[in-house]
Amino acid sequence: MLKVAYNPIYRHPLPEGHRFPMSKYELIHDQLLYEGTLRPENFFSPRPVEDRWVLGVHTEDYVRRLKTLTVPPAMIRRIGFPLSAGLISREWIITQGTIDCSLIARRDGVALNVAGGTHHAFPDRGEGFCLLNDVAVAASYLLENGLARKILIIDLDVHQGNGTAVIFRQEPRVFTFSMHGRDNYPLHKETSDLDIEIPTGTTDDPYLNRLYDTIPFLLKEQKPDFLFYISGVDILETDRLGKLKISRDGCRQRDAYIFGEALRAGLPIAVSMGGGYSIRIADIVEAHCNTFRIAEKLYF
Repeated sequence: MLKVAYNPIYRHPLPEGHRFPMSKYELIHDQLLYEGTLRPENFFSPRPVEDRWVLGVHTEDYVRRLKTLTVPPAMIRRIGFPLSAGLISREWIITQGTIDCSLIARRDGVALNVAGGTHHAFPDRGEGFCLLNDVAVAASYLLENGLARKILIIDLDVHQGNGTAVIFRQEPRVFTFSMHGRDNYPLHKETSDLDIEIPTGTTDDPYLNRLYDTIPFLLKEQKPDFLFYISGVDILETDRLGKLKISRDGCRQRDAYIFGEALRAGLPIAVSMGGGYSIRIADIVEAHCNTFRIAEKLYF
């Protein structure tokens, strides 16, 4: 049975004008139930992550500032929405959701978090709607507990995983791969272990062919025993921030390819959703739901 991390706190309300990035989470959950792709028993509700695991990635000062709501105004502006106790609790729960997914994936082959993919969170700061780097915390958890020897992070969000790149810059047991829009946020790119910059306006075939040329090489060269996948749907042509011209079917093919390669290699894969900012919320939800549909079909 496909297991999916979803806690009702994912629905945490934000002030008017800040809700758009958050509203998709409850809609993904509700749509998957409504159409019958998943049942209530597919979902599990994470608890907050313990601070000791967060502190394996983030600095003590930054974590203290988040939990006491004393983040400087300049950083709040870079994060992109106002902070509250409810929002901080939500981030701790989402991060535990990705840890839980990584443990379930070791057993079942795959697990997905309805949220997460907050790859713009650095050790000492947040930005770009990201507070805690859930994938980085989960990867650190696996390494610390001897549950993985070499981790490959496949980040296909349209924005570079700059925070993840910095976190693992000196960690040879984690290979960071980011395939992102060349002309997109962040303006200053960090250096991942492998960065592939995609030109503005790129369509399905060039995008997918670049991916098809890269993933087999990485699996052969790096020999990972665990995969994290950030499956952002901000690559869509409809995305108001993405600058690429990938169709919904192209996005679906991307996900099917990643899952297929994981299956062929016998590698567990934990998935976090990443970004999605199309003008029509239905475009975002449908593209994200495809990720769950493909996982359910291929694995179960």
